[in-house]
Amino acid sequence: MKLHEMSIVPGSKKKRNRVGRGIGSGNGKTAGKGMKGQLSRSGGGKRPGFEGGQMPLYRLLPKRGFKNIWAKEYAEVNVSVLNRFEDGTTVDPVALVEAGILKNVRDGVRILGNGELEKKLTVVANGFTKSAKAKIEAAGGKVVVPGEEPVAEQ
Repeated sequence: MKLHEMSIVPGSKKKRNRVGRGIGSGNGKTAGKGMKGQLSRSGGGKRPGFEGGQMPLYRLLPKRGFKNIWAKEYAEVNVSVLNRFEDGTTVDPVALVEAGILKNVRDGVRILGNGELEKKLTVVANGFTKSAKAKIEAAGGKVVVPGEEPVAEQ
């Protein structure tokens, strides 16, 4: 069979119903909208959540709290998880995603100090807890925060 020999299976394509195109179409005059009323008018209808004039539920329920739309949401990784990497490697957000530790980096990565670290790693992340920083440096590793000036050792 060639492309130009193919034909449409009968009944697979249904002609769309053109409403409001005269009496002969079977759906003329009022175009299936009935006689009068809100739903027959152009632009007529009710908005989502409209309850016929009754106080809608979304207005009845109390509004609580505050959601900061500028808040940064960090992906958090514990120090113990970093033991998966080989000695001497650089662990950055890309490496964490490739290793399957993180699915989404969000606004950055923050390293938490839960667990122990036995490997010497260079860890690049947006934030570190004090305990995480201490554990990485105690294992002989290095802590790097991108965009921050490295502190000169005296």
